[in-house]
Amino acid sequence: MRPLILSFLLLLVACGGGEPAKVNVGLAAPAFSTQRADGTPVNFPADLAGRPVVLRFWADWCRYCEGEMKAIETVYGRLQPRGLVVLAMNAGQDKATVDAFMGKIGVSYPALLDGDSAIARRYGVVGLPTTFFIDGQGTVRGKIVGEADAATFEREAAALLQ
Repeated sequence: MRPLILSFLLLLVACGGGEPAKVNVGLAAPAFSTQRADGTPVNFPADLAGRPVVLRFWADWCRYCEGEMKAIETVYGRLQPRGLVVLAMNAGQDKATVDAFMGKIGVSYPALLDGDSAIARRYGVVGLPTTFFIDGQGTVRGKIVGEADAATFEREAAALLQ
């Protein structure tokens, strides 16, 4: 099994043009253009200038993503009226898969499509879930790699609103 995983990782790096970027706290969040699952175009940061954004990378096979995305919905419900934007960036899956999963979990924040994982690579995502907390000026103010509980997510998201 390990040779298969190693082969996959080598292929991923070879196809992706090298190592993923390293986007960390204090750096500018990379710009991207994509579509919501409903077909609406999204150009970041232009479309969301001045607004705090939580950008969460996920996939339906991620065993931690479903529960965490439901917990995020609760926090989003409290903080969205204060201006928080949550974007759920699917990494590497097609629109039908994204639509099915989002319908199943019933969250109200939008899903974005990154079918070839190019945006995930630009952000240096190496595991799912990965979440970036980006202020209104486009600077990364927080980053969580892996599962986070609702309290941690809310603390990071609320800090963007201060």
